[in-house]
Amino acid sequence: MADDREMEKQFWSALEDSPFLMLGVEGARDGATQPMTANCEDQDRDAAQMWFFTARDHDLTRSLGQSNRAIATYAAKGHDLFASLRGTLSISNDQATIDRLWSPVVAEWYEGKDDPKLALLRLDVEDAKIWQSDIGGFLRPAVNKLFGQRPEAGMNDKVAEISF
Repeated sequence: MADDREMEKQFWSALEDSPFLMLGVEGARDGATQPMTANCEDQDRDAAQMWFFTARDHDLTRSLGQSNRAIATYAAKGHDLFASLRGTLSISNDQATIDRLWSPVVAEWYEGKDDPKLALLRLDVEDAKIWQSDIGGFLRPAVNKLFGQRPEAGMNDKVAEISF
C-alpha cells in the first residue's frame, strides 16, 4: 500500500516544479476545466490551499455564482505523477495574500495589485487521489497478464487517497 503522506509530499513538490493544472467548477460550464497556474507557498501547502490569479469577469470566476465545488486535475512535468483534487473554490480579496503571491509574471496581466478586474481565487483542497507512474508502472500490467495475474496486481503501492 502506498505511503499516502509521502505521495502527498511528492505531489506538492511536483506542483512547485510545474504549477499548472486544470481547474473547473462542478455543475457549471458543462463541467469544463481550464489550465490555471497554482500559487502556493509552505503555509498554503500546510493548509491544503492553492491560489489563482484571474479576472473578475472571467467565465470561471462568474461560474462561482452557480457552485463553489471545484475539481482540479494535475499531470507532473515528467508524467510520473498525476492527481485529482476536490474542494471548494472562492474569491478572496485578501490584500496580504495578493501582496505575498504577487510576482513579475502576474504583474504582466494586471494594471497593479489594485486593478479592479483582478480576482484571486482560493482553492481549499478537501481530498485528493494521487497516482505515481514510471516505465515499470506502464509495463507491469502486461507482465502481470503474461504470468497469469490480474493486470492491476501490485498497483496499490502507486496510489494514495488523501483527505485534508
